[in-house]
Amino acid sequence: MKVLFAGPSIHGMDLDFSGLRLLPPASRGDIAAAVRQGATHIGLIDGYFGWVASVWHKEILFALESGVVVMGAASMGALRAADCAAFGMVPVGRIAGWYVDGTLDDDGDVAIIHAPPELDYAPLTEALVDARATLDGLVSLSLISPDECAALRRKAEELNFRDRTSDAIVTVLQPDRQAVVHAVYLAHRISLKQEDARLLVSRLCQAEGDLAPPEDWKMAASFTWKASGL
Repeated sequence: MKVLFAGPSIHGMDLDFSGLRLLPPASRGDIAAAVRQGATHIGLIDGYFGWVASVWHKEILFALESGVVVMGAASMGALRAADCAAFGMVPVGRIAGWYVDGTLDDDGDVAIIHAPPELDYAPLTEALVDARATLDGLVSLSLISPDECAALRRKAEELNFRDRTSDAIVTVLQPDRQAVVHAVYLAHRISLKQEDARLLVSRLCQAEGDLAPPEDWKMAASFTWKASGL
């Protein structure tokens, strides 16, 4: 059984989930539960945080030790893949690679707020990785000046992930430029999170075989793990 945890990062995308069991963004205990239910491959894209406990590193180690292939990309998946790559979790895509090599080190770069399941987890704010990519694209197309790009990047970086919308980002510009830049931002928006999510879905669909249990490490059955009941 192949399991995929995803929500806002795949909103509105036309993807083929054939052979996958698509589940909502993961929270603490979900990966361990998937392993116990027979998952052989797990793809982690989106995960909850803040109002519930996030996916626990320990349960990822439990999955890996159990021979489950675990891939991570785009959002929470990229964060956990960077943390657990040394133990066999597979980082997929540019964002995960940047967390692995240290180019990115702030989890706020991929954090957003999104709508509930009834609205298909629609993103309500912009991830900083996507805002930076979009602004770099606009300056490369000469749709904004280098100075405007620098000012917009600073504004995007200053905003809390709960407030980082395209509307809020352009407020740093003069009033006569805000509407123009906002229009081209939306018209040429780049989502690295969606690109990496698409790659993970493809990799997960094509994956074959289980992962051999690691020979060079064993997960410590700590008191917290035993007490968790996972």
